[in-house]
Amino acid sequence: MSDSAPLTTDQPGQVASATPPAPGRSRRLSDRGLAVAFTSPALLLLLAMSVFPLLWALYLSFTDYSATRGGPAQFVGFGNYTAILASEQVHLRALTTLVYVVGAVTLQTVLGFAIAYLISRRTRGRGLLTTLFLVPMMLSPVVVGLFWRFMLDAQFGVVNSMLGSIGLGQVEWLTGQRTALISLILVDTWQWTPFIMLIALAGLTAVPRYLYEAASIDRASEWFRFRTITLPLVWPLLLIAVLFRAIEAFRLFDLVYILTSGGPGVSTETLSFHVYKVAFLGFNTGTASAYGILMILVVIILTQLYLRYLNKLKED
Repeated sequence: MSDSAPLTTDQPGQVASATPPAPGRSRRLSDRGLAVAFTSPALLLLLAMSVFPLLWALYLSFTDYSATRGGPAQFVGFGNYTAILASEQVHLRALTTLVYVVGAVTLQTVLGFAIAYLISRRTRGRGLLTTLFLVPMMLSPVVVGLFWRFMLDAQFGVVNSMLGSIGLGQVEWLTGQRTALISLILVDTWQWTPFIMLIALAGLTAVPRYLYEAASIDRASEWFRFRTITLPLVWPLLLIAVLFRAIEAFRLFDLVYILTSGGPGVSTETLSFHVYKVAFLGFNTGTASAYGILMILVVIILTQLYLRYLNKLKED
């Protein structure tokens, strides 16, 4: 006798039929198989494009591997990391990056929230204004960099031509030690202020109207409404937008490459651009990998601290 399913018959002489499987078992197995079949390509692609390069970079960061030098790489342990952390050049680039991140994100947050607040108070033309303000964010950073490089050209740029027409002198926007980093901050603000504006506008439109109606019944001033109703309700969402923009600004590369190439000197050389020079101009792949791992660790640590701060605000 085999271990097949038991046979049942309704009447003598009829052909026996197998008992059907437990309800839901075959369907559950098929659903699980379909789920695996559909998610496996995405998981494999994620492993191939993200996880494996990260693990490979982690391995290279402990070696003196160079893309142009033949022979096997030598294991150097934490030598690359100690050299990076002790380098004065890295400290200078880190300071430049910090100034850029703080300046750009602060300016974008203030302008974005102010524009969103003004748009939210309009009843007509709100959609058109929002669309117009979102146009810079839709452009490629390379296109924005080329556009502003011609605009800020010291001799033939439109900006200096306008300054000259009103009697002001020409400014070395991209070639001056003091103005190059400011120009980067202004260009990045022009492009990404709409992102903060969009997030803030979503928060402003979600504020319940009855709160403003109750405040108007109590004859509360406009500043009191903004300080006690608008800002506390929009602030958590605005902080999330600030987090996203800070991470993007920390890894800035494209605008620096197009506008200044890190110059004049190294006054606008951010950490990301410095890693590019180490990896693709100096061909020190092991050191560049260590730079990348350290930058990832910095972003993870600062993000965790920031999220804990947000959770503390919610609890309070």
